[in-house]
Amino acid sequence: MEIEHTIRQIAISAVPILIAIILHEVSHGFVAWKLGDPTAKMLGRLTLNPVSHIDPFGTVIMPIMLLVFSNGQFMFGYAKPVPINPGNFKNPKRDMAISAAAGPAANLLLAVSSVIILKYILIPSVAFLSAEALDKILKPIAMMLTASVTMNVVLAAFNLLPIPPLDGGRVIMGFLPYKQAAAYSKIEPYGMMIVLLLVVTGFSSYLIMPLARLFMNIIGML
Repeated sequence: MEIEHTIRQIAISAVPILIAIILHEVSHGFVAWKLGDPTAKMLGRLTLNPVSHIDPFGTVIMPIMLLVFSNGQFMFGYAKPVPINPGNFKNPKRDMAISAAAGPAANLLLAVSSVIILKYILIPSVAFLSAEALDKILKPIAMMLTASVTMNVVLAAFNLLPIPPLDGGRVIMGFLPYKQAAAYSKIEPYGMMIVLLLVVTGFSSYLIMPLARLFMNIIGML
């Protein structure tokens, strides 16, 4: 029964998380392009084609492992980072921060869109559908949209951790004076090790969940 539950959760979660991480990366590249850096566009990364963004470990193996080991309760992943060349920006420090913020912003917009579709389209349509249609069509879509809200909020909150190379770290550097930003950037080579340590120890939840709850409360008021 547990295996069936896990397989069901993978089927429900796969599409929302794929959309979430792809749009996150595409948003980085799209905003960077608009600010003067065509790197992502020239490399064909401004596309919604999953093949261009899939990272074998981050997009496939890790999400499945997390879902299996958490007994279908948790799923997370990432796509191949979109390349950005700050040298193409008119104001590298500011524009890099804006490009970094675009990823979490896209996830929050996806979460808001999922809530709107769920509340104002799917739920009202219950009155017009048969019991069979509700069970086979509406219920799975509703579960995917619910998963989309949670995943996008958590992904946005996680990426806003103020640790470079995460988006939050890059945004912080954009606001700091040049001298302090240069000093802060020295954390970047060790950033992912710090993030991994926070995740393994469970301390990351104390940083991520308050922000995720704030986002969920705001979105819930729609």
